[in-house]
Amino acid sequence: MIPVNTPLLNGNELNYLSQCIKTGWISSEGPFIAEFEQKFSNYINRKHGIAVSNGSAALDIAVKALGIGVGDEVIMPTFTIICPAQSVVTAGGIPVLVDSDPLTWNMDVIKIEEKITAKTKAILVVHIYGLPVDMDPILDLCKKYKLFLIEDAAEMHGQTYKGKKCGSFGDISIFSFYPNKHITTGEGGMIMTDNDELTERCKKLRNLAFEPKARRFVHYEIGWNYRMTNMQAALGLAQLERIEEHIIKKRQIGLAYQEGLKNLAGFQLPLPKTDYAENIYWVFGLVAENQELCDSTVAKLAELKIGTRPFFWCMHEQPVFQNMGLFKGESYPVAEKLARNGFYLPSGLGLDNESLKQVIAYFNV
Repeated sequence: MIPVNTPLLNGNELNYLSQCIKTGWISSEGPFIAEFEQKFSNYINRKHGIAVSNGSAALDIAVKALGIGVGDEVIMPTFTIICPAQSVVTAGGIPVLVDSDPLTWNMDVIKIEEKITAKTKAILVVHIYGLPVDMDPILDLCKKYKLFLIEDAAEMHGQTYKGKKCGSFGDISIFSFYPNKHITTGEGGMIMTDNDELTERCKKLRNLAFEPKARRFVHYEIGWNYRMTNMQAALGLAQLERIEEHIIKKRQIGLAYQEGLKNLAGFQLPLPKTDYAENIYWVFGLVAENQELCDSTVAKLAELKIGTRPFFWCMHEQPVFQNMGLFKGESYPVAEKLARNGFYLPSGLGLDNESLKQVIAYFNV
């Protein structure tokens, strides 16, 4: 089996985990946490990092820390994982959806301003698969309409927009450290901001909203136990030490696919670059010209024990949101095509050259 993702754990991971076990610091109180927060913040060029249990937790906290609540509208892409919309909905807010750009697969920035109303409180940007969203127009809109900007950079470790690190934009940004990311802690996430008050607010919310000066176990609001463990942070620190090697390997995999599949008929390959970024190939996606071709190709790859993963399903077509009465009658044709016809190939950091050649060979028979 060639899995769609295999993590690469050949640095100091075992050494740092052994230190956690030998010292007994295995919970959320250990020293690796602060070190990981500081070094990752330095890498992204953010003032503060707040380590949490996963990327979804980071979004929950970010939304609440900004005061987004009942009736507030948050503009975001329909083509994304469910987590951003879920965080807004559970806070009482209303996701306002935008279709995708057919080339980058990101939110179509040209279609954002028409969605802004008096109820709009934030724009939530999600960088998809390998290329960042075009940020300058969004930054201009946030300034013009006095909106918060939440940047979901879960898939963009090390990617840049016009030379500036993804995750360094806006009021607050988040990362995920799931095993298929460039940096993994198994499960884990990070909230990032340059605002001191937001930082303290996020730290409080990740820790059951304990009051810093009140009696312990007396609570005045709802928070979460969204803390990262010292063992997770130990993994993250070891991974961060090799991030540049990971980025090089991801781009090598992506370029090998681009070359090997350049004559592939019936499929759209990822855009290698734009005028503001070079693709980092978090995953290598293909979009078939129709759903039948997509489904048959995925089935044939499965027979050969080559793993694939379907693209995200659109938010306006999620049964859970439809059952809540959201997005009635809404249609986003570009995103719908991506969701129905897209999948990605094995492209994890642990992918070896022989396996990569096998996948390419299937398409060139």
